[in-house]
Amino acid sequence: MTDLLPARTPHTLTIDADRLWASLMQLARVGAYTDAATGLIGVDRQSLTDADAEGRRLLIRWMDDAGLEVTVDEMGSIFGRREGREPDVAPVMAASHVDSVATAGAFDGCLGVLGGLEVVRSLDDAGITTRRPLVVAAFTEEEGVRFGTDMLGSAVAAGRLTLEYAYDLVDSAGLRFGDELVRIGFRGDRPVRLDPPHAYVECHIEQGPVLAQQGFAVGVVTGVQAISWQRVTIHGRAAHAGTTPTELRVDAGLAAAQVVVHVREMVDSGRYGRLRGTVGHLSASPGLPSVVPDRAELTVDLRNPDDALMAAAEADLAAFLDDLPERQPGLRVESTRMAKTSAVPFSVDVQGAIASAAADLGIPTMRLMSGAGHDAQEIAAIAPTAMVFVRGQYDGISHNPREYSTPEDCAAGIAVLGTTLLRLAEEARA
Repeated sequence: MTDLLPARTPHTLTIDADRLWASLMQLARVGAYTDAATGLIGVDRQSLTDADAEGRRLLIRWMDDAGLEVTVDEMGSIFGRREGREPDVAPVMAASHVDSVATAGAFDGCLGVLGGLEVVRSLDDAGITTRRPLVVAAFTEEEGVRFGTDMLGSAVAAGRLTLEYAYDLVDSAGLRFGDELVRIGFRGDRPVRLDPPHAYVECHIEQGPVLAQQGFAVGVVTGVQAISWQRVTIHGRAAHAGTTPTELRVDAGLAAAQVVVHVREMVDSGRYGRLRGTVGHLSASPGLPSVVPDRAELTVDLRNPDDALMAAAEADLAAFLDDLPERQPGLRVESTRMAKTSAVPFSVDVQGAIASAAADLGIPTMRLMSGAGHDAQEIAAIAPTAMVFVRGQYDGISHNPREYSTPEDCAAGIAVLGTTLLRLAEEARA
């Protein structure tokens, strides 16, 4: 564990690395489980579950203890405000999320929220009141794993999606988002549309191997690539595996396998630049060894830093799906859009503020694009935005109990976040 990080100039912020780490580890115990495959302790704190509610209550208690004014919006997103010397000017915001996937580690999202809280605590320790207010926020359902739309809370806050759309989303058990929000007691009364902050900075683990490979603890994020999620449902005809001739089958499982292979062929072809494609969910019905599947469902995740090449890849996939009934007469294919975001470039000015803060702290950085989606890409539509990435271990594995970043790297990233927020919060009126 590191000691307190020293301030290199009067305009840098000292971070208590031990306190930050203790907060991360305490929150990780909420929703903790033992992973059967590895024996490691992971986190399952999916949005609007009882575990999520417990984590939210812990965060609010910490915000109250830090003297923040806490409000909850109509989407359940949590905001903690620290007043500035000029309370009527637009605040500077630091945010991320505390919901998780079902097989998470301790850092995804949580580092950004608890790091923002640590910045507030550190400003209090130093007796610093910034010109602008500071807001630390935790957006609801960033992961999208339960209700099928990622960055949901921030997308509604920024106006890309409507509150009614979000409320009517349902999970795999048919439970409605709006009802679950009420059930856990987090449907707040703060209006969901966010007034644009002066600037927005999000700190997050990289969730990839680039920083580790290049030898940097901290990265300056230039933007987020385009993301497309689809749910594909294939309807075939059930038949006996032993008595039905191959040429008479309408095999939904076979068609699903062909989709998986085609997605990989699209990626390997090179026609679509740096396309990445993943089928993360695949199920077949009735799921019996002696029955030809009559139904298959799969998800297709496409990502690309180039919007035009992404559109071309989506058109390729659509054409392939349209052609499946020609390959197997009798098939019926449905495709439903789950999520779609364009590539988002981040503010050059905020990137520069991050790089300058890191340099003054003596922390080398590199610039890189995010392969994962983040709340920052939604807020970038209404405010100057950029991100700080923190190096992950084990090739940057994430959404997995092996997800790990060292105490030293977490402290370095939050020191950069804190110094950046301090400087942005001292900027004069626009």
